[in-house]
Amino acid sequence: MTKTVALIVGASLLLMGAVRGGARAETVKVLRPQGAAHGFVEVLTTDGKRIGVGDLLQRLHGSVVSSRLLLHFFDGSLDDETTIYSERGVFRFISDHHIQRGPSFPKPIDETVDAEKGLVSSIDPAGKKSQVHFAMPPDVYNGMTSTLLMNEDPQAPLAKLAVVVAGEKPRLIHLSTKNAGEANFTIGGSERKATDFVVHVELGGVAGIVAPVIGKEPPDYHLLLVTGSDPAFIREEGPLYLGGPIWRIQQISAVIAP
Repeated sequence: MTKTVALIVGASLLLMGAVRGGARAETVKVLRPQGAAHGFVEVLTTDGKRIGVGDLLQRLHGSVVSSRLLLHFFDGSLDDETTIYSERGVFRFISDHHIQRGPSFPKPIDETVDAEKGLVSSIDPAGKKSQVHFAMPPDVYNGMTSTLLMNEDPQAPLAKLAVVVAGEKPRLIHLSTKNAGEANFTIGGSERKATDFVVHVELGGVAGIVAPVIGKEPPDYHLLLVTGSDPAFIREEGPLYLGGPIWRIQQISAVIAP
């Protein structure tokens, strides 16, 4: 999850034009390998109104994982992102393809970050394609925040995560994460506990000074995860585009028709 952070940062940088390079992030060791899975999620407003549903699909090809989050909104909008990475010893990002379109998204996107080819490409609404070469270090982790946090000790200092911001002028930026404590949730009336991770977009230099002034500083995101030997995603909270409303993406149970 948290596949939307790089998009928010990208729009911010286009408006503000500068970002601090920041310290180099670190590669994350594979402690809990991912496997094939199919989960169901819903998209809610902060007042609990359901505005969309979707699928979290994960496929395994040897040591390569393909993770897709497909959200269908009730107004006909679509948010579709597929992240591919390998998990041999350490996690290695391979590619990320993100599509947004429809009334829920003021600015449609179709962007791809390809680490193997060193390319960042996009297709505009008129169908025009653009492509930029961009050298990516081995510690880039677009679209993988929740996976990486499931492989970290929540009580230890968490590493910064490097991501590539797509666009005409791609940029490498960092996300910082921190453990904000425990959050309670229930499953069938049984109370459980999750860890509340806060993901902060680091904007420094001119961008860090200007962002709060013009009101375009990306908000923090919250990721609720069950941690430990059997981790699980519970909920993500944050906007899906710059200046957008805070939405919640969380697991949903199937209801069997009579």
